[in-house]
Amino acid sequence: MGKLQEFDITFTNNKVVYGPGESISGTVKIRTGNSMQYKAIKVNCQGSCGISNKMNDTSWTLEEQYFNSTLSVADKGTLAAGEHSFPFQFLIPVAAPTSFEGPFGKIVYRVRAAIDTPRFSKDYKAQRPFYLLNLLNLNEVSGIESSSSAVTTKKFSYLLVKTGTLMLRARSDLRGYIPGQVIKLATEIHNKSGKDTGYVLASLIQKVTYKTKRPVFDLRTIAEVEGAGVKAGKHAEWREQIIVPPLPQSALAGCSLIDIDYFIQVSLKSPDAVVTLPIYIGNIAVNLSPSRPMPTSPDRSGAFAASSMVGVTPSAPPAEEDPEEELCAGGIASEEIPTKSHSQQDPSGHPVTMSPSAFSHAPGAALPPGHRRPDASAPLFCVSTGATIPFFTEGDVTPVPTSCSLILPPEYSSWDYPHEPPPTYEESCSSANSSFNSRQ
Repeated sequence: MGKLQEFDITFTNNKVVYGPGESISGTVKIRTGNSMQYKAIKVNCQGSCGISNKMNDTSWTLEEQYFNSTLSVADKGTLAAGEHSFPFQFLIPVAAPTSFEGPFGKIVYRVRAAIDTPRFSKDYKAQRPFYLLNLLNLNEVSGIESSSSAVTTKKFSYLLVKTGTLMLRARSDLRGYIPGQVIKLATEIHNKSGKDTGYVLASLIQKVTYKTKRPVFDLRTIAEVEGAGVKAGKHAEWREQIIVPPLPQSALAGCSLIDIDYFIQVSLKSPDAVVTLPIYIGNIAVNLSPSRPMPTSPDRSGAFAASSMVGVTPSAPPAEEDPEEELCAGGIASEEIPTKSHSQQDPSGHPVTMSPSAFSHAPGAALPPGHRRPDASAPLFCVSTGATIPFFTEGDVTPVPTSCSLILPPEYSSWDYPHEPPPTYEESCSSANSSFNSRQ
């Protein structure tokens, strides 16, 4: 770098994760071998979002800026040979959204420094990114304490001349979770036919919408668990759990170009039947009142409480049933569906267990397995937004990566192409009507 031997930006206490409304401060460090003239030394703090229709394209189709502040830390002079430090401080706006990086867009924050030299001399630039976490408090989401339920009925043909009816019903214990918490799923399948079903699959799916002129929908399966099928004429129940890994929060409040949604999809193969349970991923867990215990199992008849169905939009409208076709009619005994495989298992094949505090937003929170605290006396700020904010840090400690060997955040760089989003309620109705008319 010629005269310039060092040009770097450091943040106070090595802090790299901030919240809206906080001040970000640090120092621009410059070391020169010889004296160097300059017209100005400036520091800029900027936050922005850009999206594109093409993967990993930095020529954004649309952009929006959240803040852009420039501070002149030195005006026209000469830097003597040796080391120099210039402090800076900026205020982060309260409406700035959480950092995010995906294949079709990103929300990024960075501090840049520039040495503006006299004419015909080389200008020098340096930059350092930082990360913003705008907390989503799940307790502020309406109806978050109720369970999320959906049901669908499938009429199908087999052996050319025979027909059968199948009911698929699924429910999660809550509508909102934080990373490290467990999603408890209860699924019922009533196979009122003479044909065995295929396997049942439960998936935690992330949908990122990039709002370009022609919106891009990027769907990713985060975790999945597979259960066995149901024998002909049997009613079966399946109970499983999915641990929420480090993930970006739902919504991205403050950003108008990127949306993030999550849902649990429970599907059955042969015949094909699907239900979708929308859920929220946040940073502050649902505070369940002891006076309002959550139902954890179906009642004796096998049906879920009616209160758990209020306000839930099924992925497809359930068909009208005769009383004799109702779930568990006639006292049919229920069977337990065994689990065949689970994506959240360690090498020994045992399911991973993890405390909710392992990935919660709290001072002194536990580190993921395999990581140690660099300084036991220093508090740690545990963040859990996957590839978006990859550090534990607070205080004068070295940032520690949050990646976990067992439960990894989405690896966007390996994603091939976006999928279409799940059908809306109206689309499901149209599809169901078309299928019904085709059988007439």
